[in-house]
Amino acid sequence: MSQMITADLVDLDLSAHTKEEAARSLAERMVALGRVTDLDGFLADVAAREAQMPTGLDGGIGIPHCRSEHVTEPTLAFGRSAQGVDFGAPDGPADLIFLIAAPAGADDAHLTILSSLARHLMDEDFTAALREAGDPASAAALIRGDAPPVETPAPASQTEVPGGDVVGRSPQGVERNEPEEDGVPERSAPEQTPQRGTAPEATASPAAAEGAAAPFRIVAVTSCPTGIAHTYMAAEALERAGSDDGVELAVETQGSAGFTRLDPAVIAAADGVIFAHDVPVRDKHRFAGKPTVDVGVKAAINRPAELIAEVRAKSARGEVTSAAKGSPVDETGEPGEGYGTKLRKWLMSGVSYMVPFVAAGGLLIALGFAIGGYEINKAPSVIEHFAWTDTTSWAALMFQIGGLAFGFLVPVLAGYIAYGMADRPGLVPGFVGGAIAVSINAGFLGGLVAGLIAGAVVMAIQKLKVPAPLRGIMPVVAIPLISSIVVGFLMFLVVGEPIAKLQSALTDWLSSLSGANAIILGVILGLMMCFDLGGPLNKVAYAFAVGGLANPNEGSLKVMAAVMAAGMVPPLAMALATTVRGKLFTKAERENGKAAWVLGASFITEGAIPFAAADPLRVIPAAMAGGAVTGALSMTFECTLRAPHGGIFVVPLIGNPLLYLIAILAGTAVSTALVVLLKGLRKTPQPTDATAATQPKVAVAA
Repeated sequence: MSQMITADLVDLDLSAHTKEEAARSLAERMVALGRVTDLDGFLADVAAREAQMPTGLDGGIGIPHCRSEHVTEPTLAFGRSAQGVDFGAPDGPADLIFLIAAPAGADDAHLTILSSLARHLMDEDFTAALREAGDPASAAALIRGDAPPVETPAPASQTEVPGGDVVGRSPQGVERNEPEEDGVPERSAPEQTPQRGTAPEATASPAAAEGAAAPFRIVAVTSCPTGIAHTYMAAEALERAGSDDGVELAVETQGSAGFTRLDPAVIAAADGVIFAHDVPVRDKHRFAGKPTVDVGVKAAINRPAELIAEVRAKSARGEVTSAAKGSPVDETGEPGEGYGTKLRKWLMSGVSYMVPFVAAGGLLIALGFAIGGYEINKAPSVIEHFAWTDTTSWAALMFQIGGLAFGFLVPVLAGYIAYGMADRPGLVPGFVGGAIAVSINAGFLGGLVAGLIAGAVVMAIQKLKVPAPLRGIMPVVAIPLISSIVVGFLMFLVVGEPIAKLQSALTDWLSSLSGANAIILGVILGLMMCFDLGGPLNKVAYAFAVGGLANPNEGSLKVMAAVMAAGMVPPLAMALATTVRGKLFTKAERENGKAAWVLGASFITEGAIPFAAADPLRVIPAAMAGGAVTGALSMTFECTLRAPHGGIFVVPLIGNPLLYLIAILAGTAVSTALVVLLKGLRKTPQPTDATAATQPKVAVAA
């Protein structure tokens, strides 16, 4: 940190009365040294960060910080105030104030050093020494690590590492050296020095260790909007509290310098989870199924022991989180992903948020038809006429509610494609573009294009350099206004009409499907539904079918029927196979087979995932063969379906229901026969029930 702070960047007699004055006073020192090029622009960025969350911490510490394009190199300024400055900390004003300035594109190494400072701020000896520093040079040296924070006769307790970073020992005697790996601080290897949070029995005698109970294990994730200070201070506070409580605690810091995911084995062995964050946790689904405490990042800094006690209590009560996956924005993926991968994630973002609207609206419409007949669409509004004892009125009510819910299909698709691309600023232009697609009859394709355009427009606007006075209104006024105008112009006057014509041509083509063409389409859709068992290709086929329900005709209803029938085949086939030839499967697979009956009957294709994960080369081809047969037969029998989901529970709403069930049974029989044949031919023995417990378990998310 030798280049980040010098005596010229230290003010031991800071006379500011407000946090704005303090930031300006310290920032002026950065300007004088050429570290900041635009004082007002930089202070606007500091204020914007402060508006997200106060930067005051318990213990009299203020850490205003930001990333800014006006910063030339990572810089740290320190001020000590006699009267204190209010930075919003619960315990009052701060007397130790650190202004951290990071360039917009700061490299990982410098950010890692800044994060190390954040951790040291949790050391009472370090902050006490800063309060006693007699001159700016000694304070700067202390922060750089050129001087020990306290006088101590033990030379091993203070070491200097390359780059001048400070390395000390915590009161528990644990080294705080943090070597970098991919720009992320890591703890010292356990075999070199005990890791913080390691249970006492790790160094106890064998006799004591033999009788000691296993320690409580916690995994935690910390993150803050800037990812420079609070992220690492929260991690340090949790680790210290865990060590004091005899808890094994491992922290994943999702900071600006990137992050290294916790070992899956560590997560699997954990008894509880703590999320301390002010931005979405990346890959949050990794921690599903465990007792979880979810708080803001400052809660971990201010009351870490309470959070540990809370997660212990939840574990004792058996409270666990659901196994739902994170939102598309939570799972932004790895840096360097190709455009194709990103495009797939953006589209799946829209589809994932659209499906609940489709399911609710489509099922209500189907129930309306089932109760009131297909003429129910001509019923008057229930506001004008509703009889409590008349089933037709109830059918009309369900149909009209479902129609309104179904009307959100395209806007939601477009809005959340844009959301997947540009986060919340993409929602307004995305929904506007989707609504325009509906109004000009551009349909499902129009929604896809509108969402992509909206996301691209917002991303482009966000890259513009905006004067400091206008930055505060950008998210709530400028971006929604400008992006909506641009998207509206493009959808109404440029791309909307061609897309509407293409949508009309696709609708006409589906309506005209018959004979060999319909059978071929049924085979293709069946193969897609069964290839990745709920994955991207499965979702593409499902989205294609659901899109046709927005403007239903005979062809689109046949497609929906074929897609649902084929999607039911894999789990039903695996359930049947475990029943007729159970010896070919492990005990765990036979148990999964019992659940697969219900999952398959409910049109939850993911019920076959545990079998495919254990034996993909036999299960997936067998599933695809059965799905192709079912899709082809459903098309041949001219089965139709107005509901987008429901499995066998919506069979009364299906056109030609008996033939539809025959198509499903035929595909299930084909898949069952193939998987039994392929498993019976393999030369390697199947794992026994005794070894099944060692097989990795695959969680099924419906």
